[in-house]
Amino acid sequence: MALITTETKGVFVIAATPFEDDGALDRESIDRMVDFYYDKGADGLTILGMMGEAPKLTQAEAIEVTKRTIQRSGDKPVVVGVSAPGLAAIGELTKAVMDLGAAGVMVAPPSSLRTDDQIITYYRNVVDTVGTEVPVVLQDFPLSTGVQISSKTLGTIFENHASIVMLKHEDWPGLQKIADLRDAEAKGRRRTSILCGNAGVFLPEEMQRGADGAMTGFAYPEMMVDVVRLSNEGQPDVARDVFDAYLPLVRYEQQPGLGLAVRKYVLAKRGAIKSAAQRRPGAALNAAAIADVETLIERQTRKLELLN
Repeated sequence: MALITTETKGVFVIAATPFEDDGALDRESIDRMVDFYYDKGADGLTILGMMGEAPKLTQAEAIEVTKRTIQRSGDKPVVVGVSAPGLAAIGELTKAVMDLGAAGVMVAPPSSLRTDDQIITYYRNVVDTVGTEVPVVLQDFPLSTGVQISSKTLGTIFENHASIVMLKHEDWPGLQKIADLRDAEAKGRRRTSILCGNAGVFLPEEMQRGADGAMTGFAYPEMMVDVVRLSNEGQPDVARDVFDAYLPLVRYEQQPGLGLAVRKYVLAKRGAIKSAAQRRPGAALNAAAIADVETLIERQTRKLELLN
């Protein structure tokens, strides 16, 4: 399996972790879900992310999910989230997943970091721990981690560590950050791949600012595939038309504490996974929320019919 690089582009879906109703790993649904994502046009997958319920897995389960996903993915690249409170755990899981054939690892900063120097030092320690031969994705998600990383600090990290090849951009608002990074590259700094998260809620604008694609888990990955493709083909207005058809459901999924339940419900409804269950603790949709989602899906279907 090829490693991710600074030139990596496209759509890497943040995969859910399927569970049985009793909380056990649903191994059969892992295979079904991987096939679903690639059938919808995904270029690669990212597993064990924040929306993949990684903290609820044991180390052995994390390795099992990785092995099964990589085997099912064939030659498609799989990035593995290895974020953890301590560097020892990051190093151990990184070695295990890279030995299995992962294309790289993703690391978010711990919430204890506050200053630029602390952030810079942390990623130096990450690279020292995993080794410079391992491609690293820096996950910049301040709404979740509470860690604010400026464009300048990101630039320093990228300049210091060639093995950090990708930014998972999830700042909000953060469009100017993409523009800043691309402007610095135009002035001579090395290139870094930028894939964007937040369920794709700003994807059309992110593509226009210079992003290379998406790395997020919206349950209609074909939307992200089409928006990225149309943006790259110089058709931003058509890309926005496609995006607009899905926007109400994207927006609904952004509710804190409910987003994963919505995503898993839709994935189960689409046949990608057997059950919408989350491993405890985890919220489930009540009848009113299910009715909301069903209405949004129905309206989305009608809008797409009009577009086509």
